[in-house]
Amino acid sequence: MSVAIITGASSGIGAATAIAFAEAGWEVMAAGRDEGRLEEVADVSENIATWSGEFASSDDCDELVADTIDEFGHIDCLVNSAGVIVRANVADTSNEHWRLMMAVNLDAPFYLCRAALPHLLRARGSIVNIASDWGLKGGLRAAAYCASKGAIIQLTKAMALDYAGYGLRVNAVCPGDIDTPMLVGEAENEEVDIEDYLADAAEQSPNGRIGTPEEVAALVLFLASDAALHITGTAIPIDGGASA
Repeated sequence: MSVAIITGASSGIGAATAIAFAEAGWEVMAAGRDEGRLEEVADVSENIATWSGEFASSDDCDELVADTIDEFGHIDCLVNSAGVIVRANVADTSNEHWRLMMAVNLDAPFYLCRAALPHLLRARGSIVNIASDWGLKGGLRAAAYCASKGAIIQLTKAMALDYAGYGLRVNAVCPGDIDTPMLVGEAENEEVDIEDYLADAAEQSPNGRIGTPEEVAALVLFLASDAALHITGTAIPIDGGASA
């Protein structure tokens, strides 16, 4: 049975992806910081194991990979879904917030890719990085977030070129507005009613709605499947046409 590590799996896109993989017959190591919510995700399928911890250092990421090997024996796919946003322009971005977004959105995926690489090469597997449409274009009051997501897209492309000849595929998924706790948190930080915030986001989308975590999860699962064996080095928007 194929094995995937999925970070950020306690909520939103990560949780939906863990469930989608498990329902498709994969064994999943669902990793995140909220042990209680991870257990709720694991209750959905016996194929899901959990790993609760931080990704603040390369040692943490090495531990997650080692624990996954101990649990399942191999790794076929790594999905880097954990992410954080603090809205601010450059002048208003503190050192602390800059470091937080770089640590979660860029450092941790890099460390995990490096730690999992020998196992993924052995499996001729895949990596899917959850980036953002704001990694493809600018976003208002999101300088550090845009920088981190743009960087993860470039890491994706560079890794894809380095390892394509070894059978490893590396792709990025770039969601627009998705109905997740992150979007709810943005509304709260802006002190805007969540329903009004979601309605405004839907109105700005060319197709008139926001996406769901399950739609993103379906794309990630496709990229990890044999149906996508000739796809690598891509950054695929899933944003209702907003980046068109």
